[in-house]
Amino acid sequence: MVEDDRDGPLDVTPDPGAVRASAEAWEALFRAQVTLLRRFARDDVWGGLSMREYDVLFTLARAPGRALRLRELAAGSLLTQPSLSRLVERLEETGLVRRGPVEGDRRGTAVHLTDAGAARQREIGRRHVRSIHALVGGALDADELTTLQHLCDKLRLAQAALPDPAPAGDPAVDAAAG
Repeated sequence: MVEDDRDGPLDVTPDPGAVRASAEAWEALFRAQVTLLRRFARDDVWGGLSMREYDVLFTLARAPGRALRLRELAAGSLLTQPSLSRLVERLEETGLVRRGPVEGDRRGTAVHLTDAGAARQREIGRRHVRSIHALVGGALDADELTTLQHLCDKLRLAQAALPDPAPAGDPAVDAAAG
């Protein structure tokens, strides 16, 4: 059901063709991502870090002041906050990050990228971007890369405004998925 301010609730049945197209597009995107992540994981660019550890360094390098609260760091990660806490502890032990205060919030704690962490991120990042270019740029031309970036950004940014998916058992969705 969808609320319509003029007439009250409306029963909207999704078009099975649109549902199927959405599912097939998602499957293609997901499989491409998994295939690329597996290739990147085999790549010898990580310098003793895991891809997830590198991702934390990369995310902090792009953050204002090279620091984020743990929950902000978790929001952009596939890790749960407890797993991320353990990962941050390991990075802190190696001197790549440090925990410290949040400016203007005496109780807040942020994860800060150290100078050593920034240097390590740049070193790994230079090698990783060459791999990205070989595996992504090697498969798509310049126009396709621009289109891919546009579509992925559009998909990501649209999520905040979209309602949660229909519950399991929606006949129209189930019929299209069948």
